[in-house]
Amino acid sequence: MKNVLITLDYDPTAQKIAEAGYQLASALEAQTTLLHVVADEVYYSTRAYTPIMGFAGFSPVEPIEGEQNEYLKEAAYTYLNNIRTHLGDQNIRTMVKEGEFADVILETADLIGADIIVLGSHSKRWLEKVVMGSVTEKVMKLAKIPILIVPTGKKD
Repeated sequence: MKNVLITLDYDPTAQKIAEAGYQLASALEAQTTLLHVVADEVYYSTRAYTPIMGFAGFSPVEPIEGEQNEYLKEAAYTYLNNIRTHLGDQNIRTMVKEGEFADVILETADLIGADIIVLGSHSKRWLEKVVMGSVTEKVMKLAKIPILIVPTGKKD
């Protein structure tokens, strides 16, 4: 394995996912790529948005509109660069893409020739999963390469 793709959102558990993925990549002496997908601009202006790992570079007061999409991307790159610094390896690649989470993750894995995808499972309640869907589940069903799922949620 030569390429490890680590997918991260702004959930407070992202640090655990980044660290687990980076440990795997280091053990395999593989290239590490951190990916953040910008999908729904409204998310970043809701209470669901939680800065993590010292990332407070983006704190909107008003709802975000489409023209601020570049600002979202810049904030995401800052976030990924903070994680890269936390992991202590400036050779880690960072990518920010737009679109539907699972589709973008799979497309990016193919684009960079990833050998494995690392992502978290937030273990949402069954009703939330039915209503919102599951990025992890969709990636699992459609991926053509191995996946490392880092459990991050509470066990019910």
